[in-house]
Amino acid sequence: MGKSKKRKSVVEKAVEPESYPDNDKDVFDSIQTYLRRKLCQNARTTEIHGLEKERRDLFELIKRTATAGESNSVLVLGARGSGKSMLIRSVLTELTADKDIEQNLLQVHLNGLLQTDDKVALREITRQLKLENSVGDKVFGSFAETLQFLLDALKSGSQSSKPILFVLEEFDLFAFHRNQTLLYNLFDISQSAQTPICVLGVTCRLDVIELLEKRVKSRFSHRQLHLFTSLPFEEYQQLFASVLSLGKDFPVQSMASDWNKSVQALSKDASVVDVLKRLYEVTRDVRSLQQLMVYPVGLLCEDHPRLQAADFQESMKMLSTDSKAAMLHGVSILELCLIISMKHLCDIYDGEPFNFEMVYKEYQKFAQRRSSMQVFEKPVVLKAFEHLIALELVRPMEQSHGSRVQKEYRLMSLLIHPSQVLTALQKYPNCPTEITQWASCATAV
Repeated sequence: MGKSKKRKSVVEKAVEPESYPDNDKDVFDSIQTYLRRKLCQNARTTEIHGLEKERRDLFELIKRTATAGESNSVLVLGARGSGKSMLIRSVLTELTADKDIEQNLLQVHLNGLLQTDDKVALREITRQLKLENSVGDKVFGSFAETLQFLLDALKSGSQSSKPILFVLEEFDLFAFHRNQTLLYNLFDISQSAQTPICVLGVTCRLDVIELLEKRVKSRFSHRQLHLFTSLPFEEYQQLFASVLSLGKDFPVQSMASDWNKSVQALSKDASVVDVLKRLYEVTRDVRSLQQLMVYPVGLLCEDHPRLQAADFQESMKMLSTDSKAAMLHGVSILELCLIISMKHLCDIYDGEPFNFEMVYKEYQKFAQRRSSMQVFEKPVVLKAFEHLIALELVRPMEQSHGSRVQKEYRLMSLLIHPSQVLTALQKYPNCPTEITQWASCATAV
């Protein structure tokens, strides 16, 4: 294979120890596609950090079901983004690498957001176990009878049956099904010696046990696996480098080693470390870390062949954008004046609610003292005020919802912090200087 050395400057040669193949564009497209799949899809299992003990316990539990036919039930609990689904995928990937286990263990994956009642869940179980032909047009008397028929249909000529793993994502939503029939039957079968099954519930609700009926609780093993996002910063930093590294399955291995070295160096760059620390202090959620990487990965191309510290700084700036402050960039000058009037009223009355009449008087005092300001009539100002309510920048107080209260005298509260107003004014396009000075005053004009 020929090496393309054209378009390479002295600086590029110093940074890149290896020259790239002729089809540079295709290679960078491959890198970008590979990293996008790691960041945006569940097809690849991310390397586990900080959950080694939990992973080992879950691995042994499912393995005993797959190899020894031991029935189990367990709940995996943790906040959103703590790595519950990633942990399960990692365990199942390692288990199914064993051909005997892969052929012996059946898997059924249900989600409380999709299987909204027991009938829908039963149809999905039938589909995933490929038993549509066995059920046919048969009519069953109850849910338990139908489920038992499905499990019996899996049995071979002998009395043995393949172990089944039931993974119930959003487990708490199944607890809201009528009579909790699905949960009752699954836990009941897991206690019997007829069919080896493992019921694995996944939820972010720590109080999910309290949602279960007494008869369901009595059949649940009460095993719970709690996941906590307690990664030390050093491991958080390693996770950053791990996600952006190219694995052994990357098609162009001649570039993988060089790329991974550059990622390791990037993870120790002072600017990148500063960005990671800022994100780490706000949230240790792995998803947030992945969101930080999406923008820099999207920039990769032939003209931008390496991830750079500036890309992550820009990505952090976009992630930390204040949505309320950004909304203020689109309001009119009149609406902006009303927001500032409300800000001053909050300062004067220490956050107490206000009404439109108070805001209008505050606005009038400012507009009449500024010869360059156009003074709008009251109906026009009221329309602008109602638009701010529609944008949810201002909210009516609950006690003022009565039909007898005129809209001009309804009590309101401002949903924007004063610091957000000042931040928005700095970036407001062509904002008059006198408005900026008015907003910066400690007290009303």
